[in-house]
Amino acid sequence: MKNFLLIPNRQKDTGLALTGHIRDTLIEMGAVCHIYDGYYNDVSPIQVPENTECILVIGGDGTILAAAGRLVGQNIPLLGINLGTLGFLADVDLKELPETLRDLVEDRYELEKRMMLRCNIYRNGERSGSFTALNDFVISRRSFSRMIGLSVEINDVRIEQYHADGVIICTPTGSTSYNLSAGGPIINPTCRNFVLTPICPHSLASRSVVLDKKDVITITLDNIRQGQREEAVISPDGREGVVLRPGDQVKIYKARESTPFIKVKDVSFMKILKEKLL
Repeated sequence: MKNFLLIPNRQKDTGLALTGHIRDTLIEMGAVCHIYDGYYNDVSPIQVPENTECILVIGGDGTILAAAGRLVGQNIPLLGINLGTLGFLADVDLKELPETLRDLVEDRYELEKRMMLRCNIYRNGERSGSFTALNDFVISRRSFSRMIGLSVEINDVRIEQYHADGVIICTPTGSTSYNLSAGGPIINPTCRNFVLTPICPHSLASRSVVLDKKDVITITLDNIRQGQREEAVISPDGREGVVLRPGDQVKIYKARESTPFIKVKDVSFMKILKEKLL
């Protein structure tokens, strides 16, 4: 590939020193390289230059999630250059950078499509919002000290009413994020499942549920306290949340879109887990 777009996180790449070095290196290799420097300016879709074949995201996993949310539907593969901490998504370290750039220019890589989730929010029977997430949707309490009530249906079958701090609905990619911290299962990112995990449920029996790609989750915010109106917040991939009110419904299912990632290293997911978490 010969046409690249760089999306840097200025807080991690101060003065864009590394970004400039990557651009210069790619140009020396005969590639065309543009820099998108509007990462913090807005949340609108990113305008990608024509003929772009690869997007290099320079930062951490949060930077990649933010970029992926603004690139939905463009189907251009991403590769993360890790300037963060764990780096499950941004998996190229600085010591590997020269070899990685050469592999990209000389077409030595594989593509891995990551499943995404779609969420529709309904109020009084009408859709009031719609979002896509690569990692997860988190429904959480808005008040610091109170649990919320959430009725959960899967394929129109009611399975649970959680009294909890909230729930996480995550993709396999997101299974190593908040879901892992909340006690949920780890799923290989190439799978086509998604997971429902309660957050601090007031129950001895509540467990995560692993779902098929064809399943649809419907979650309704209940009013569990007489005379008080409960509120919750739903947040896609850690972005700014939308307030939910009692009676609001959230439907979550596999999105039509996916996010393609470039893999330049033949490293198993289990080895990555061992390196990152043990």
